Amino acid sequence: MGTSFEKYQKRRLQSSYISVILSIAFVLFLLGLFGLLVLNTKKVSDYFKEQASITIFIRDDVEKQTVKNLQTLLKSEDYTKSITYVSKEEAAELAKEENGEDFMDFLGYNPLKNSIDLTLKADFVSPEKMSEIESQLIKNEAVFEITYDKSLIALLTKNVKRISLWVLIFSGLFTLIAMILINNSIRLSVYSKRFTIKTMQMVGATKYFIRKPFVWNSIKLGFVGSLVAMAALAVALYYMNSNFPEFGFLENTTLLAILFGSILVLGIIITWFSAFFATQRFLNLRTDQLYY
Repeated sequence: MGTSFEKYQKRRLQSSYISVILSIAFVLFLLGLFGLLVLNTKKVSDYFKEQASITIFIRDDVEKQTVKNLQTLLKSEDYTKSITYVSKEEAAELAKEENGEDFMDFLGYNPLKNSIDLTLKADFVSPEKMSEIESQLIKNEAVFEITYDKSLIALLTKNVKRISLWVLIFSGLFTLIAMILINNSIRLSVYSKRFTIKTMQMVGATKYFIRKPFVWNSIKLGFVGSLVAMAALAVALYYMNSNFPEFGFLENTTLLAILFGSILVLGIIITWFSAFFATQRFLNLRTDQLYY
């Protein structure tokens, strides 16, 4: 009979530990995802910024060497990420594919112009800087006209700033929520042993002696939970990098190491503090208060 009860108690204790570990791991995993989002916010925003481009239309009467000189000039500029020369014939073929009909059949000639698609580095994609670039390039003798979606650039710049701010705010709030949830999990674990704590205190055990096993046990749970969270985060990171290689999630190994290390340290520190104060609380309660 006693052996059966001991096995039941052992299974119950193991189940409790597993529940705490999974709770810690889940919270730290979500916190890690937010950390990844914070670390890659600029990278993601830069990716979308660099999808915008400036189209430079070339005059029909300029020599080929003048156009080559313009291309050389563009390649040497700090703001240039890439340039693509599009001839009027290529532009006509693209228009034919998009519209499903050849407009030259009823016009009798090709009204399009040779052009250069200029893709800018992300740091230069803003209404002010692109306006400066436009003013600079329009003075070139080979340039006929410069076009880009100004309203889209303004909207993109505004939304990127707004999203970056909200990501930081939500990350801070979620960190606080994560700490509270882990603290509650540890407190519930200690709460289930409150009578054991009080019994040990009544037979003369010191507060340090009583706290020590609870604190160490919680640290172990936090350590294991952190490892589980890190493993899940590594799988998620591999999946995201495989499906979205253009964002380069695995490029900055130093920041990733700091993120994973922070998850481990945070899991241990939160569980240590939670166990310490939870145990201290029950040590300071009277026996009759343990029932409430």
